[in-house]
Amino acid sequence: MSIYQHFREEERPFVDQVLEWQEDVKYKHFDRLTEFLDPRQQEIVRTIIGHDEDVSLSFSGGSRSAERCRLRLTPPYLETFEEDFQLTLFSIEYPTKFVTIEHRDILGAFMNVGIKREKFGDILINEDGISQIIVATEISDYVEMNIQKVGKATVRLNRIPLTEHIIPKNEWTEEVTTASSMRLDVILAKMYKLSRSKVTPFIEKGLVKVNWKVVDRVNFTLEVGDYISVRGFGRSKVIGIDGMTKKEKYRLRYGRKQ
Repeated sequence: MSIYQHFREEERPFVDQVLEWQEDVKYKHFDRLTEFLDPRQQEIVRTIIGHDEDVSLSFSGGSRSAERCRLRLTPPYLETFEEDFQLTLFSIEYPTKFVTIEHRDILGAFMNVGIKREKFGDILINEDGISQIIVATEISDYVEMNIQKVGKATVRLNRIPLTEHIIPKNEWTEEVTTASSMRLDVILAKMYKLSRSKVTPFIEKGLVKVNWKVVDRVNFTLEVGDYISVRGFGRSKVIGIDGMTKKEKYRLRYGRKQ
């Protein structure tokens, strides 16, 4: 039985990477620290090597609620401490009384100076507009020197202890619906309470991501655990399928985050 049958075709390169990490640790006794992994990638790692007694897995993104995390893989005789993850937390200082910055503004500022998404973790914004970001320590000096503008705001980045991370706003809210199939267009229409005719252009124009990758096929099949984002409509995730209705529709539990 091939391990690849448990994953989508587009996930195979990452599966290969995980198998390489496993071999390095298990047979060569290396320890490995990865870039930031999204929740789907973390799930793939746990599925492939989570029960391997010869490899210890530890994740950290700077807080217990972190979504994006770095992974440390070690032989079981090595202990892992928080400092081993090499994380730096910045507060983003700007005049909150006069301007507002959003998640997409911070993300854009980092991407615009050439920082790859896997080099920084969660972007945290609370109800008071306080903003923070967690980055890989190896790029912290570069970040500090190059991020001076976020959206319309002039900003200053200050390093602060990881223990001072804020609780971000917009926690997941769980909802329930029924759907005739797990096709992307069908599920998006249900989640965002739109008609399928309105959902289709978003998909075809590349404005929809599944597990942080653009999907432009309306007939793409979603699975439990998938994360979805639609530009301008926030994010959602497929939490579970609780059987079928008498009319042969899926009972779907999903989460929403603005």
